[in-house]
Amino acid sequence: MRFEQHITFLPVADIDVSDLFYRTTLGLELALDQGDCRIYRIARDAYLGICVRDPAGPSPGVMITLVTHDVDTWHRRLLDAGTPCDRPPTRNERYGIYQAFYRDPDGHVIEIQRFDGQFPAADLVGAPD
Repeated sequence: MRFEQHITFLPVADIDVSDLFYRTTLGLELALDQGDCRIYRIARDAYLGICVRDPAGPSPGVMITLVTHDVDTWHRRLLDAGTPCDRPPTRNERYGIYQAFYRDPDGHVIEIQRFDGQFPAADLVGAPD
């Protein structure tokens, strides 16, 4: 049981301004455009995601996403270890993913997910064949 990919998500106020910075200034390749979230390739299996944040609410901070085929197995392992679970594995139709959310000892959000469905970025890990 292992993770196949890593994504760090950042909340942003203006996705188009941030997109211009990450694509033009940093030269990152856009791997997946989900409208209000965009994912850029940093290295072979490492990605940076930006998502529009609610301007009325506080900034949610950084979220670490670990991509794997084994979301349910990781869920059981994390629960057995006493890891706080904010949301058990659930299908997210909007983004075509299966995801669960946990907290590390300092309260940082850890998302465990797999990509389902068809995306232009075929190299993002989806459900096993």
